[in-house]
Amino acid sequence: MGFTDAELQACRGALVDDLVGDDCRLLFVGINPSLWSAATGAHFARRGNRFYPALHRAGILDRVIDASRGWTDADRADLMAAGVGITNIVGRATARADELDVEELRAGWRLLADRVDAIAPTVVAIAGITAYRSASGDRAAGTGRQSVDLRNRPLWVVPNPSGLNAHHTVNSLAAAYREVAIAAGLTIADPVSGPVHR
Repeated sequence: MGFTDAELQACRGALVDDLVGDDCRLLFVGINPSLWSAATGAHFARRGNRFYPALHRAGILDRVIDASRGWTDADRADLMAAGVGITNIVGRATARADELDVEELRAGWRLLADRVDAIAPTVVAIAGITAYRSASGDRAAGTGRQSVDLRNRPLWVVPNPSGLNAHHTVNSLAAAYREVAIAAGLTIADPVSGPVHR
C-alpha cells in the first residue's frame, strides 16, 4: 500500500484511535501520529519505524507486525493479548514530531493523565525522551524508570523507535522494551537473536 503526497497531506490533524484492550498492562505512549499512521489507522506504521521489530526481538510478540498497510484483526488481537496498549501524548497527526510546540505537548500530557486513569495500565512507557521532557516539564529526566509516577502508575521513558532516531538500534530498543515489559508483568519469550525481518 502506498500513498501519494497529497493523500498523506490530507491526513494532517487526523486522529488515530488508541489501541487498548481489557488487560492493558503496558501502555506505550508515542509522541503523536505520523501522517502515515493517520492514513493507515495504525500506530508506529511508517516504514523504517522499529517498534514492532523491537517488540518481537524483546520477546513481547512472537512475530513482527507490519503496520505499514494498517493493522489486521490478528495484529490488534496479538498486541492486546500480549497486554500491550498504544496511545500518544498529542492526538493530531503531523509530518514530523518537531511540528508540535511545548504548549501542545503540555496540554497533551494533561489529557494523557486522564487516559491513564481510565485505562489503568500496570506501567506507562513514554517513547521519546525529548518529548517527555517538554510534555512533563522535567527537563532533567533521563531514560528508564522515572522518580515520579503518572496517576499512581510507574512511569518509564524508553527510546523513540523512529528510524530518525540514529542513537538506537533494534537491539537497544528491544533491551529497553524488554525491561519495561518485565516491570509490567508481561509474559515474554526469550529474546530473539539474529535478523528480524519485516
